[in-house]
Amino acid sequence: MTEKTALIAMSGGVDSSVAALLMKNDGYTCTGVTMKLFDGGGKDGQQESKCCSLDDVEDARAVARRLGMQHYVFNFSEDFEEKIICRFIRSYQEGRTPNPCIECNRYMKFDKLLERARILGCQYVVTGHYAVIEKGPDGKLLLKKAPDNSKDQSYVLYSLTQEQLQHIRFPLGHLDKTEIRRIAADQGFINAEKPDSQDICFVPDGDYAAVIEARTGEKPEPGNFVDTDGKVLGRHRGIIHYTIGQRKGLGIAFGEPRYVCAIRPESNEVVLGKNEDLFSRDLEAGEFNWIAGTPPAASFRCRAKIRYRQAEQWAEAEVLENGHVRLHFDEPQRAITPGQAAVLYDGDLVLGGGVIL
Repeated sequence: MTEKTALIAMSGGVDSSVAALLMKNDGYTCTGVTMKLFDGGGKDGQQESKCCSLDDVEDARAVARRLGMQHYVFNFSEDFEEKIICRFIRSYQEGRTPNPCIECNRYMKFDKLLERARILGCQYVVTGHYAVIEKGPDGKLLLKKAPDNSKDQSYVLYSLTQEQLQHIRFPLGHLDKTEIRRIAADQGFINAEKPDSQDICFVPDGDYAAVIEARTGEKPEPGNFVDTDGKVLGRHRGIIHYTIGQRKGLGIAFGEPRYVCAIRPESNEVVLGKNEDLFSRDLEAGEFNWIAGTPPAASFRCRAKIRYRQAEQWAEAEVLENGHVRLHFDEPQRAITPGQAAVLYDGDLVLGGGVIL
């Protein structure tokens, strides 16, 4: 295997394009690849996706051509359907709110692409993520937050392992977005001013319930709204339409705001309460991955995030015998949501993360 070879995951956006440029400038022989994950061209009545589109492929190909790189399109749509879309649907049917972007990173970018890189003889997979990989004093690789807090993506990368980190590069880790766009403009990249994608690629209009109904061919079963004491308040349209903390779109009126506080798939109930009912200090997370391979201790102080855009919050972490992690926060947290990720930090160091149960 040639030492300085890299497979660049090129989404068609400006970040991955500049990542390709930086690796090439660093002396790597680079091959660009765009993953075809989802065909949103109106299938099942859905709108065309705003990412993973033909335009994105053409933008990636244009940048690769400008940099003198080979460019391929890999069709991973069957894997994406199984690992991402089907899991997404099951989660909502079971009363959870999933984060498919985390699963896409885990199964597509850093499972399938690393596998394909080995086949092609490339030592590294390179992406445009804003995060930092460093070697620690004990030789283990560390995953750290990007210095630019507004762009840091370490939260969605908590599933990475030591073996994977050895073959991954994040060349944008220490840069900010303004500098990225300036570099792209200086190079004449076609996507220098292209907006960042904000959508889930298979839910381009944000109506995830409609996507679930279209893909399953089933209407969700209506059930009862209940209050925190179990009193029936009215009827809901099916649990896939609701998530913890939701206030709008309930279809039921009260004299003061009511929020979804819990979803009970076993009884098909949605619990409504006041804002103060959304706060809790405790959670348990499973499917836990430790970046170092093992937890730092059986119990320890750390900071934790329970959603992507949240600032880290101080908590006590306890590693349970079954591998789950229990967190007790110093301050009550609003709308702790099953299916989302809890990610633990020591300063700018990512310790690991798991799925909130």
